[in-house]
Amino acid sequence: MPPVVLLTGAARRIGAEISRCLHARGFNLVLHYHNSEAQAGMLANELNTVRPNSVQLLQQDLTQLDAINAMADRALGCFGRISALINNASAFYPTRFGEITPTQWLELSATNAVAPLLLSQALLPSLQQEKGNIVNMVDIHAANGLRDHLPYSMAKNALMTLTRALAAELAPLVRVNGIAPGPILWPEHELNDVQKQRVLASVPMGRLGTPGEIADTVAFLLEGPAYLTGQIIALDGGRSCQSLPDA
Repeated sequence: MPPVVLLTGAARRIGAEISRCLHARGFNLVLHYHNSEAQAGMLANELNTVRPNSVQLLQQDLTQLDAINAMADRALGCFGRISALINNASAFYPTRFGEITPTQWLELSATNAVAPLLLSQALLPSLQQEKGNIVNMVDIHAANGLRDHLPYSMAKNALMTLTRALAAELAPLVRVNGIAPGPILWPEHELNDVQKQRVLASVPMGRLGTPGEIADTVAFLLEGPAYLTGQIIALDGGRSCQSLPDA
């Protein structure tokens, strides 16, 4: 039986690329989405056309934390087990200090840190039985913060801590690792040309990363060395190797 991956935030952008990559490698998928029903449906149809009955969809607002256990049960019901959890879903938008609201903090912390914690906990028996994996999508700004994104940075810092703490706590049956992307896709809130050039100038590789490179790294963490746990891979073109101001 193919291993089964639950991928949050699967319908668009990086999540969709991870979905296609893992599906091509033989994984069955439970694809979570929140509002992107049309994109999720098209992606599931695309993948199920290639391999019938290999993908199922799961809708959930991850800020509804009291519903996370029920979400985990629904995920388990799709194929009878979950072999890997990829916490990719993320709210991301600017929050200028002095204007931060409780609603913003709750949304950013829930999607980026609390839901991954609760999903990991709820799915633990299946992950242990499968000798499975958790992969968390962190951020290169988790350690020091991103200007005008304080609640987001705090939440990603919590996710970084969760990754390392769970790796120690869940070994040897479950491996837990993370990816800290640098600039991959331009954010959906608009950047001007000067800001984009500033970002690119901060990356030694001189370009944005690609969603495919993120997806390949996820596949490596799922299929790679069984001794690899507790690590957060900075996939950032070398940006974290130098001290430069943020864009």
